[in-house]
Formats: sequence, structure tokens, C-alpha cells
Amino acid sequence: MGKNLVYKILASHLVEGALEPGTEIAIRIDQTLTQDATGTMAYLQFEAMDVPRVKTELSVSYVDHNTLQDGFENADDHRYLMTVASKYGIHYSKAGNGICHQVHLERFGRPGKTMLGSDSHTPTGGGIGIAIGAGGLDVAVAMGGGPFFLTCPKVVKVNLSGKLQPWVSAKDVILLILKMLTTKGNVGTVIEYGGEGVKGLSVPERATITNMGAELGVTTSVFPSDDITKAFLKAQRRESDWVELVADADAVYDRVIELDLSTVEPLMAKPHSPDNIGSVKKLAGLKVDQVMVGSCTNSSFRDLMIVAAMLKGRRVFPDLSFGVAPGSRQVLEMIAKNGALADIIAAGARVLESTCGFCIGAGQAPKTDAVSIRTSNRNFEARSGTKSAKVYLASPESAVAAALTGGIMDPRDLGIPYPEISLPEQFWIDDSMVLPPAKDPLSVTVYRGPNIGDPPAAEPLPEQIKGVVSIKVGDKITTDHIMPAGSRLKYRSNIPKYAEFVFEGVDAGFSKKALENKKAGVHNIVIAGSSYGQGSSREHAAICPMYLGVKAVIAKSFERIHAANLINFGILPLTFVNEADYDVISASDSVEIVDIKATLAKGADLALKDAANGKTVMLKYSLSSRQRDILLAGGMLNYTRAQAK
Repeated sequence: MGKNLVYKILASHLVEGALEPGTEIAIRIDQTLTQDATGTMAYLQFEAMDVPRVKTELSVSYVDHNTLQDGFENADDHRYLMTVASKYGIHYSKAGNGICHQVHLERFGRPGKTMLGSDSHTPTGGGIGIAIGAGGLDVAVAMGGGPFFLTCPKVVKVNLSGKLQPWVSAKDVILLILKMLTTKGNVGTVIEYGGEGVKGLSVPERATITNMGAELGVTTSVFPSDDITKAFLKAQRRESDWVELVADADAVYDRVIELDLSTVEPLMAKPHSPDNIGSVKKLAGLKVDQVMVGSCTNSSFRDLMIVAAMLKGRRVFPDLSFGVAPGSRQVLEMIAKNGALADIIAAGARVLESTCGFCIGAGQAPKTDAVSIRTSNRNFEARSGTKSAKVYLASPESAVAAALTGGIMDPRDLGIPYPEISLPEQFWIDDSMVLPPAKDPLSVTVYRGPNIGDPPAAEPLPEQIKGVVSIKVGDKITTDHIMPAGSRLKYRSNIPKYAEFVFEGVDAGFSKKALENKKAGVHNIVIAGSSYGQGSSREHAAICPMYLGVKAVIAKSFERIHAANLINFGILPLTFVNEADYDVISASDSVEIVDIKATLAKGADLALKDAANGKTVMLKYSLSSRQRDILLAGGMLNYTRAQAK
């Protein structure tokens, strides 16, 4: 029986467990990646482990989120990141060098290597190898030489045939897959792309598809390493990094989805979910106020050459705001040298910094009630920085069509020649903005500004949780709902301050109320619907609730990374045995869960008693013995320290 590509890579890195779907395994991590919004806490946690030097083959710290530097906080964090990287053996990519996923794909991604990143869109690296998003604490453990634990996944093959038609792009492919599979129900799965159709997709196009696999909720997505991969790496002067990696001809999969690329049409994700998919042709005519091209999804050389070719000799619609953000300094330099940047500027575009920017609500917030077309990967309500805005996700082709006409328009109806773009035989290479670590760690003093604190200490799991339902929320609650980004990001290294904004857009009084409960010795419990914790890997969506005294989150279902983060910080992730019991519990109810430690030890269901209505609700959990021990210890840091003794 042949092996699929996913299991080939996992098998070569397996350190614990067996490749049996649904069981816990541990794999060796070769590379790690952080960005500045998650990195500061990850490195504070790494320092707390007392490991003198990273033990990975390569670890890179990127600055790409908090680059507006409104106040001293972000600049202080960046100085901390630079010095801690130098001291502990980590490469440091300076602000302006580009978005972590784009730069890593260009300069560091290697077929066959495992990469763990403290950002949910780390699977962008699946365009070359296998890359998984996780919380910062899991990344810190990996940097310290520890394995990464995950549920052994089911593998779904998407068998691609045919070839994309003009004006249809890789973004439309992943939007179609999101329409098919949705954002729910894909936890514990890896998507593996194969078939003759993959030969027609460049590495940047493959990366666009794997990037938005994060929106599916899958563990990661991967493409084979083939001649297309080899050509890309050769153009990046990294041909020696290439190895061929393909699935066996008789590989086994849990499911196979057939997709003929020639049948794909231009699509958009409508507000406010990436799986709310509609045809661009059917949406045509809707007036547009803003168009933004960029983000780690669609900011490659190929993407911006398409943009420039469509804009050349034309002008952006006068009533519309249009911004373009190259994904890396490499891309920016190349389009500057070949004249494409001049075409973009001449058309009336605003050229933005090579950062995440508008994708995370860090600038370019649209006007009240705006319709904004964006090439980014998420369109959650208020993520743009404007709560009333309606954000549509689209390909660069469809985005520029809207920018030129002032409304949604199928790019096939523009009546202009389709620009055929080929990747260059040689990319422009200059890694001078990636600083190598110091040869002598003792020569480096780690800088800490006044906004940088220590990781908060978690308490061991109590024998009983006795408290109040501090908030009850519905389905598809994202980490943006729990911990807002945008202007609040600068407080991520200051947990007491950042915790003031927990659930800010859902219940502005939550933080104050929860902290008062904690001080009074009352535990806080969160009740939620399906797919709780969608979106970003931000572990602050667990750290800050933990700081406020949240002891359990009870939901209909959880997304993978967030459930792991809750465990890492000592918060019980529980699900209803009977989902209908979600309706039994109300906000502000006094509740109690007893005999927790003994019940967990037996593997039995927990019972929640609701004093408000006298009813008992049964709760279940999906915990390995290791995760149970982490919870009992009060979180991963406590557990790791105990293991080291």
C-alpha cells in the first residue's frame, strides 16, 4: 500500500505515536517562524524555559504586523525581538522586508522540512513543504527542541485536472473549495493537492491555495515538490534546497475530491465569512468604495504583475480608494525595476508598505458602510477596522476590475487582453534586511521596554469550577471577536492592558466584570456555539481570558489551534454531550463543575450543575493523557518546568 505525501513527511519526522488518524502524535520541527504580534510573547515564553540557544535548523523572527508604530510600544517590541533573536540564535527580518509567509516562501521554505509558525496562515508554506500554524507557546517549545504534538490527521486529496482559464486564478480555486467544504467540520484534516492540474500552477499560486486552507480549519495543506518547485527555488538561487517529494501512485486517502480547473469561474467571498461564496458575474453592479490588493494571500510578484498589466494606461475609478501592498521587498524592488510599479502609481493607486496592514485592520479602514474588495483571506465583521463595512474577498483580477469600473465586475467582461505572466528565471536577491544572530550570545543584552511584561502565571486546575457564565456567544466566534487586532495589537506584550479588550466588540463590559469575579474568587465560564476560535492563531485569545479568571470554555465545537491554546494556558475546552443543552444555559447563570480531577483521570464525562434552573448538563472533552496533565499543571509552562526537573 503506497503512502500519500503527508504521511511520508510526517513519518520522517515522527518521534512519538503512530500514524493512525485521530490519535495524538509528535513530530520533530525543523524550522520555526514568528511575527511581531505573536512573537514577543513567544520569545518571553522561550526565555522562561531557560534554554540557551534555539535547537531548530532555522528559526526566523519577522516584523510585519505592528509597523505603524503609533506610540513607543511597537518600536520597543521590535527592539526586544531584534536583541532576543541575536542572543538566542534566531534570524531577524526587519520591518519593511516583507510579510513573513511571503518572505519565508521566497527565501527559506524547503521541501520535506517541517515548519511551525505562530500565525494561522503559516500553511502558506505548503506551496513548497509542510507548514503548520500554532500558538506561540507551542512554537517556543519547538525552538527549545521539544516536539510538536498534534492529532494524526485524515488526508483528503484534491485531485486537480485541466487548466485555469484566462481571468481565473488560484484565489478562485480556494474560494470554490471553501464553498464546497465550508469553514466548519474540517478539524483534524490535511488537504493534499495532486493530479495533472498541479503542473499548471506556479509556487506562488499554490501558496495562495494553501494559505486559505487556514479558513477551512484544516491542520495544513500541501502540494508536491516537483519540477515547478525546482524552477522556483532555482530562480531564488536555492536550487540545492530542492528534493522531489510526491505521493506514491497507489497512495491511500480518506477522501478524494475531483476538481477540473477549467470549470472554475471568478468568485468572491461575501460578508462576513470566507465560505460565503458568490459568483462575480452574479454580484456585478454592486458599487464599490475601496479596493485593497496585498496580504500574504495575494501579494507575490505574479499577483502584482497582473495588477500592473491591467492598470497600464488606465485610471482607477475616481470615487474609489485603491491601495496596493507588495508582499515583500523582493517583489517591490522587482516591480520598481521593470516599470510595473510606475504603471500602478500612474493609474492612481496608493502604494503601501510591505506588511500585513489592511488585512489585520492596521490602517486603511474603509468609510462607514463601505463596500471593500480585498485580496486578503478573512472578511470577519469589523476586522477591517470599520464595523459597518462589508468586505468581499477576491482575486487580484477581480479586485482590479472593480477598481477600474467602480463596481463589482467579472474581469472577463472588461474587454481587455488577458495579461499572460510568467515567473522570472532569476528573482532579485538581497537578504541584507535579515539579520543573522550574534556569534557570541554573551555580547548581547536583551532590551525590554516598559510595555513588555513577563508571561502571566497560570494556576493549577482546581478540583471544582464554581462560578458564573460571564458571556454566552453564538457560532463562528473568531479570535478577532475574542481579542481584537488593529489598534489594540500594540498591547500584546502587556497582558494586563491587552486583557482590557477581551470580547470588546461583543460585550464591552466583559473584561471589567470578569476581573471583578476573579478578585471575588468567582470563576468565569464562557458558553459558545459551533467552531469557537476560528481565524488567527493568536494565543492571546487564551492568555488574556486566563488572566481574567476564565477556567472553562463550553462550546458546541472548537477549532484546532484555539483548543490547543486553551489547554496550553490551563483553560478547559469542553463540548456538550447533547448540543441542545447549549440552550439550557444562559448568561449570568451560576454554575458548578465538580470532581474535575478525578473525573478527568477516569476519562468520564463531566457534569455541570446550573443553579439558575436546577438542571444538569453533561460535558465531554477530547484530551490526550499529555493534555490532561498540562491542564492539571495549570498550563504548558508549568508542565514544561515540572518535566525539566
